[in-house]
Amino acid sequence: MRASIYRNFLFRLHPTTTAKASKITNHTRNIMSESDQSTGFSTPRMVTKKVLAKLQHEGEGAVVRRSIGRSELKFLDPFLMLDDFSVSPPAGFPDHPHRGFETVTYMLQGGITHQDFAGHKGTIHTGDVQWMTAGRGIIHSEMPAGEGEQKGLQLWINLSSQDKMIEPGYQELLSDDIKTAEKDGVEVRIIAGKSMGVQSPVYTRTPTMYLDFTLKPRAQMNQSIPESWNGFVYIIEGEGVFGKPASSPVTAHHVLVLGPGDGLSVWNRSSKPLRFVLIAGQPINEPVVQYGPFVMNTQAEIDQTIEDYHYSKNGFEMAKYWRSQ
Repeated sequence: MRASIYRNFLFRLHPTTTAKASKITNHTRNIMSESDQSTGFSTPRMVTKKVLAKLQHEGEGAVVRRSIGRSELKFLDPFLMLDDFSVSPPAGFPDHPHRGFETVTYMLQGGITHQDFAGHKGTIHTGDVQWMTAGRGIIHSEMPAGEGEQKGLQLWINLSSQDKMIEPGYQELLSDDIKTAEKDGVEVRIIAGKSMGVQSPVYTRTPTMYLDFTLKPRAQMNQSIPESWNGFVYIIEGEGVFGKPASSPVTAHHVLVLGPGDGLSVWNRSSKPLRFVLIAGQPINEPVVQYGPFVMNTQAEIDQTIEDYHYSKNGFEMAKYWRSQ
């Protein structure tokens, strides 16, 4: 599918939205707090909202479970969208543009082949991560790398106004290179941020924590989170108790928005493993205007972005000539 046709299709799925970032009264911090404490917290984070990720079609024949980015949870500063995707050939995400934010793709099963108009091409497999900074503009495709079902998570992270027009870039981590830690029946893969005293090497332009936890039956964990950050949990499999021991268990495919506090406690009281990602980030506290895959601060900037894309300029120069193979 040509990029212009796909653009129109994608924009119908994502109409223009405008949001104002929530005000944070505490001073923001760029540093990660220690994460390996085994006790509780002075202000434990509670679950303030629960959203079930519902199935919808996206791209060409792909199916996603979207949680952040739907009517029940349009935006959680700095996070714009979270998709739990499933795609099998010939379906996929053909040529499409981005500007003004970052995408983080984390493969849970299978592989996705990525190529862009600057000549970058590669495949990420189970456990691998691609952290893409779209910046001033990129056009790329994301297509299944093999037969059968390919599954993963894709998170969109906003960029501040001063970073929206930077040059595009990538950080890619193979599964074996992602640092892990384990203690008392709790295993964590540290994609970004810090846990159990282990720090990820990933640079997060918008300060972000991205942790993949697996709790064995009857295990409990405590994870510190900077107090001024917004955070959430997405449950991949199993069921768990989040925030306080008296809470009801929550099952897979739910996003749990976390309230204020300095850390999260989780209990797995079931007979099966519990797997979830804990994601938190420093709020940007700027206006957000989104038009499909373009995320800026004002409508005028969105109008300029559409013009840049249409006329192949200001970061989209290669759009006129490039088609994925």
